[in-house]
Amino acid sequence: MMEFDIVGADAIESGRATDAYFDRTERVLEAADRNPRVVAEVTADQFPDGDFELFAGLKNAVALLEGRPIDVDAIPEGTLFDGGPVMRIEGPYLEFARLETSLLGFLSHASGIATAALECRVTVPDSSVLSFGARHVHPAMTATVERSALVAGFDGFSHVAAGDVLGKEASGTMPHALLICFGRENQAAAWRAFDETVEPDVPRIALCDTYTDEVDEVLRAVDALGESLSGVRLDTTGSRRGDFRHIVREVRWELDARGHEGVDVFVSGGLSPTDLRRLRDVVDGFGVGGYVSNADPVDFALDIVTVDGDPAAKRGKLSGAKQVYRTADGGHHVGLAGRDGPADGEPLLKPLLRDGELVDGWTFAIDEAAERALMDAERTGYGTAPEN
Repeated sequence: MMEFDIVGADAIESGRATDAYFDRTERVLEAADRNPRVVAEVTADQFPDGDFELFAGLKNAVALLEGRPIDVDAIPEGTLFDGGPVMRIEGPYLEFARLETSLLGFLSHASGIATAALECRVTVPDSSVLSFGARHVHPAMTATVERSALVAGFDGFSHVAAGDVLGKEASGTMPHALLICFGRENQAAAWRAFDETVEPDVPRIALCDTYTDEVDEVLRAVDALGESLSGVRLDTTGSRRGDFRHIVREVRWELDARGHEGVDVFVSGGLSPTDLRRLRDVVDGFGVGGYVSNADPVDFALDIVTVDGDPAAKRGKLSGAKQVYRTADGGHHVGLAGRDGPADGEPLLKPLLRDGELVDGWTFAIDEAAERALMDAERTGYGTAPEN
């Protein structure tokens, strides 16, 4: 029987999930009897440039580093960063050398997804937003996608197994496949079957664009489900929907004209923040897929900045251990650790592991990270955009 091409947890934890040159580096250093005590930092940009990104993936990073004889400082998950380190590791280099590949993968991918999700979240602060992008990634990545979207403040997600990992229940009602299985002109039968079968606590949100005009199917759904109908979803492909805002406004008008003001309108299907911005005053909720799940990873690197207490860095990188600060005006600042920072600056890098043990006070609750992300977005002015 064929097996899935998945690198397992054992390979990640053991350090086998690494680039080949770290294997060779280990052999060379061991043969030369060299294992200096170093400080290494995870950074994307050396200096602030005004382009904030959202930090995520820390829980998996801790699972990788915990129990090893190293000290780690990090900024909390859900913090916006702009230059300087998001993590600092101190210890004998060979204790974590081969973990670099997995560590950067955990942080880079999750932070990229979370950043894209936060862009969507702040664009429609008063609307429900769900993550619908699991189908665009390898199944082994789905929990990371959904967790990162939640860290950015999304209200829910669609992937069932990711929900099992995260301890949260997936959301979603019906696909076009359900309507198609009932056949053309039998949409009402499909909606009724859903209503009769699915648990009563699941909202009755009818998908209304399978065969005919969106307004026509919405009104059919109202007739079919009556007071049970809590909302309608329009998932018309971009190639067929024309002026989507006009379609949504027409749907809303016809619902209101018939006294169905309580029926919400949800949209999905290839949406970006530009689409959300254009639709946010006429739509109650959004399902966002590929824009979030397909986000580019943050280009983190792990660089040695001190060796046996002396400043050291490769060309183009800043030597010496650093601290990063958030000032009252939302600014992000980078300075040398152990030196005075900005007068009103809050140090963001905090002790995370000491000799491999988790420092008291750290939690990795998704809701706490999301609250932090939204507060930081407001504080920094992240995602500020013009009104329609």
